Amino acid sequence: MSTQKRLNIRKRGYPLPGGVIRLEEGINFAIFSRHATRVTLVIDHWPKGTKLPVRHEFELDPAENRTGDMWHILLTTHQQNFSYGYRIDGPSDLSGKGLVYDNEKILIDPYSHALLPRKWGDPAEYGQKPCCRIVTHDFDWKNDRPPKIPLSETIIYELHIRGFTKNSSSGVAAPGTYQGIIEKIPYLKDLGITAVELMPVTEFDENDTVFHDPDTGERLKNFWGYNPVSFFAINSGYANDPAQALNEFKSMVLALHQAGIEVFLDMVYNHTGEGGYDGATSSFRGIDNPIYYLLDEEYNYLNFSGCGNTMNCNHPVVRDLIRESLRYWVTEMHIDGFRFDLASILGRDQQGKVLPNPPMIEVIGEDPVLRDTKMIAEAWDAAGLYQVGSFSTDPRWAEWNGRFRDDVRSFMLGAKNTITHLATRIAGSSDLYQSSGRGPLCSINFLTSHDGFTLRDLVSFDQKRNRANGENNRDGDNHNLSWNSGREGLHCSARIRQLRLRRLKTFTVLLLFSQGVPMICAGDEFGRTQNGNNNAWCQDNQTSWLDWSLLEKNKEFHRFFKKCITLRKKHSVFRREDFFQHMDNLSGKEFSPEVAWQYLTPGIQNWSANCHGLAFLLRATTAGEGASDFFIMLNGNRHQTLQFKAPEPQKKGRAWYRIIDTAVNSPRDFLSLDGAIPHSARKNVSIPPFGCVVLQSDF
Repeated sequence: MSTQKRLNIRKRGYPLPGGVIRLEEGINFAIFSRHATRVTLVIDHWPKGTKLPVRHEFELDPAENRTGDMWHILLTTHQQNFSYGYRIDGPSDLSGKGLVYDNEKILIDPYSHALLPRKWGDPAEYGQKPCCRIVTHDFDWKNDRPPKIPLSETIIYELHIRGFTKNSSSGVAAPGTYQGIIEKIPYLKDLGITAVELMPVTEFDENDTVFHDPDTGERLKNFWGYNPVSFFAINSGYANDPAQALNEFKSMVLALHQAGIEVFLDMVYNHTGEGGYDGATSSFRGIDNPIYYLLDEEYNYLNFSGCGNTMNCNHPVVRDLIRESLRYWVTEMHIDGFRFDLASILGRDQQGKVLPNPPMIEVIGEDPVLRDTKMIAEAWDAAGLYQVGSFSTDPRWAEWNGRFRDDVRSFMLGAKNTITHLATRIAGSSDLYQSSGRGPLCSINFLTSHDGFTLRDLVSFDQKRNRANGENNRDGDNHNLSWNSGREGLHCSARIRQLRLRRLKTFTVLLLFSQGVPMICAGDEFGRTQNGNNNAWCQDNQTSWLDWSLLEKNKEFHRFFKKCITLRKKHSVFRREDFFQHMDNLSGKEFSPEVAWQYLTPGIQNWSANCHGLAFLLRATTAGEGASDFFIMLNGNRHQTLQFKAPEPQKKGRAWYRIIDTAVNSPRDFLSLDGAIPHSARKNVSIPPFGCVVLQSDF
């Protein structure tokens, strides 16, 4: 019997599971829609030897092919040479229940594992033709197992698949692709990171922007991809061969695992690429608008995402979809962790109010399949809800610590009233996590991310330069906590270049030697720049593509960065799982056997608003390999040099060695313990503005 004839043989089918499942008797299709009056399965079938598809449409009988809110049908075929989608009809009355059915649209199945392949930049036809594909997960994983790197040993590296290698300077054979990442694994391993956090890799339409380059008139791209049309389907535009996107992605994950590197995904469940009512309907809106999205009393979209719509995450149907998506990425794609974009939206109810114990958060935290998976929340949303420290009391949830970013940046501006905040961040942010029984590893420490200035731009610009984004410089954050070091822009005198390099190195020390889990934004380790653009979401060009020639040009800073990573990994004193313990000594004063804070003189602290210097002693509490004490001195003054006195080494007969000095040139800026000169206890340590010195003593 021909494939075409088999496609025309239909059975009632089964309501669960949602999406497509292959059975002995054929292929079952099931989709949720509560308010639909008519559902039609649309198939484009490519008979062997033909170039144009044959269209088949199967209207589902509500009496035969509907169970509750699930519409279902089974086709007695095992062929997969077709794509599919759904026409869904019903009321279209925004003033009624917010229903906007349009039978002309051919919608994406929310559970589809793949969409029709297309090259990056090619027009997307979501909503216009059957785009869903049926795929077989027959990849040879070669006995792959999750690396399961402890959070205490984790160093995260955030990167964009296309931007990481698209520049010709990357030197890879398949630039801008999953395969390009594989080619850069030796670099990642040498750098010392333990996990890559990939910006969105599910399908989105990079052509959905309305903005144009103000100089060339060229339409800009949605480069970042925070506008998903699917929570399952892999982005085929990031593949060297779009038809092989699934296997190319899996090959990348496998290769990273074999190198001992975990893979985290940045997942966007808070909104979709359908946008507002003036956006392109591709799936959820046309399936059941008031179920999938948050609507107000007049059925307008509640926009907590800043992108036109907000997913109704705590509705049982949406919760199931998100849970199944996460399970899919873990079981089929071997993903090790997730970062949840604007995660505070996951805690809103159907009216948009903040829930005390959100079911969605509990579902993710308690799911048995996800128990070994790392969970990271961006604990805020675009409507001003800020939950850093209070997103969840579950210790499984880590958070992007925006307060770490802001407090460290403020200190490195020379701002007032920063010392107490800085010390708290260095110590792991106990003010945010200790009261709920969580530890410093719940804090994902970062200074920069994809959103905002790069690290180099942070010390080179006071003002954003976003004109190229086509919004007359209105977009992007104005509160950058940046300082140009004395001259705006990249071109400056040798004196300012030296100050900028010193500040970059001190920033690096603060990031990598603070308690918590550090996250690095790709390219910051060799001084990448976006020329002051702090919102490069639409820049698919040299602005966003990493310039790998800077690796050689800024090799001094890159060397320093690598050595800081190595030192962190070697010494557990920088990687505590619990907060510093305080005890009462005989004098009745509180002290910690593990950390001691001071200003310029041992035992004397200065927490005043006008203080701009801080030093601290980290004591190793156990002997053995990698056991050393460290004394770190920081100067946050813009103009004043500070003179610090180091405490006596913990053990008699030991000496301090100056291993790091951010104010001197390579290679003296970072020396090994064996190569460093002993520091005289009688001699003060002179530290210029925004400099840092680290002393080390063997246990």
